[in-house]
Amino acid sequence: MNFSLSSKAIATTKADCLVVGVPEKGDWPESTTHADEALEGLIKKLQTAGDITGKNASTGVFPLDGRPWSRLLVVGTGKNDDRTPANFRKAVTAVLGALKDGPSKSALITMADTQVKGEQAVTSEEALLNVIGRILEEQLYTFNQFKSDKPASRKLNKVTVVASGGGKALKEAFNLGLATGRGMNFTRDLGNTPPNVCHPSWLADQAKQLAKEYDCIKTEVLDEKQMEKMGMNTILAVGKGSTQPPRLIVMEYRGGKTKDKPYVLVGKGITFDTGGISLKPGEGMDEMKYDMGGSAGVFGTMKVLAETKPKINVVAVVAAAENMPDGGASRPGDIVTTLSGQTVEILNTDAEGRLVLCDALTYVKKFDPEVVIDMATLTGACIIALGNQATGLLANNDELANELLAAGERTGDRAWRLPLWDEYQSQLDSNFADMANIGGRPAGTITAACFLSRFAKEYRWAHLDIAGTAWLSGKAKGATGRPVPLLVDYLMSHAGK
Repeated sequence: MNFSLSSKAIATTKADCLVVGVPEKGDWPESTTHADEALEGLIKKLQTAGDITGKNASTGVFPLDGRPWSRLLVVGTGKNDDRTPANFRKAVTAVLGALKDGPSKSALITMADTQVKGEQAVTSEEALLNVIGRILEEQLYTFNQFKSDKPASRKLNKVTVVASGGGKALKEAFNLGLATGRGMNFTRDLGNTPPNVCHPSWLADQAKQLAKEYDCIKTEVLDEKQMEKMGMNTILAVGKGSTQPPRLIVMEYRGGKTKDKPYVLVGKGITFDTGGISLKPGEGMDEMKYDMGGSAGVFGTMKVLAETKPKINVVAVVAAAENMPDGGASRPGDIVTTLSGQTVEILNTDAEGRLVLCDALTYVKKFDPEVVIDMATLTGACIIALGNQATGLLANNDELANELLAAGERTGDRAWRLPLWDEYQSQLDSNFADMANIGGRPAGTITAACFLSRFAKEYRWAHLDIAGTAWLSGKAKGATGRPVPLLVDYLMSHAGK
């Protein structure tokens, strides 16, 4: 697929399909006015006749004869007062829905001058071009590698987006949007790959491949013998029941100054989760291939950094294991000693994500991090609390938490902060070890974060529980690519100029 930005006059830019936005009421964007002039008032006639309503995300396709374009696609952008960034994203998504399986081979999209309500950071032309770029990649995503009968290739192969000028800022914003979309799609590919293919060693191979593809990425992989020597006993405890050995994957991107502390991302990489001896119910267990969604988000974010090369240092650590229930598996009641020296009584082997993460959170102290952000499909309780809309956010630093929340609002990859009060810590008390790995049914998302917080006291830390946002079930089943947009926005806001 060819995506490009153009500042040429609309009337002189050929394409099979011209895309314009029309509001329900009020003034049109300048681009729509220019298109209407080139079409001798056709768009206005269609609106007057009621063929276009302007209702947000509504679409209509109209054939053209003897024009620079063969078709006209009109998308409604709603009422001026209701045109939030979220509604703009819906409108652009509707455009791609109408285009992707249609007859047009090329399209010219003119929506970057749409007036959107909100702060400059989400309504400027740069911000809208970023959104359009990301949605182009995101909505044209397919995953059919394992189908023997491949669907026919799409006819659409070229999309040109109109910008007011050819300035560097506009190009960078559009390209960052495209890169973010590709990072999301990489995340989705990893998540959608079946667990008989995607296991810890395979994930490690993807990290090595990333380092081969991009000179700015350096990868190191620790095997089970190295982890045992270091004392990473909780990661090893989770992987004991599987024939697939665990791996600790470390990827480094050094785009900032040598003295700059790195921003560290930690991802839960449970490539399949049966629950171990605390076996999960069979229904829906196939979706436990998505239990490596945190690691997939880390991979996707690193791909965006490698493509765009911002001036920032980022270290990514993935704790990868498969949680299986064979005769060597960990049992409820086992006590293990973590890399930090603290002991954990495993009361439930299905609370394994926090066990692999705690050793990783101790390991990353060696990098003297600026901040540490971990992400994990950690608790079903987070889905009960927040559904599939918001990622759960807990942190030991208010400034970090607020910055992540703001990044989520800017990108539409939203998060919601939950408390991390000391009063919850007592739920993890154990009669036999320093702590238990579960705290009972009440406040399950919070007590899981409380467990992790005990290994993150020496730096600024935030935890993203993406159990409800990393994938969708039902007819739309598949990985979503979240929280790549949130992470990319946050990291870019701290990159040097």
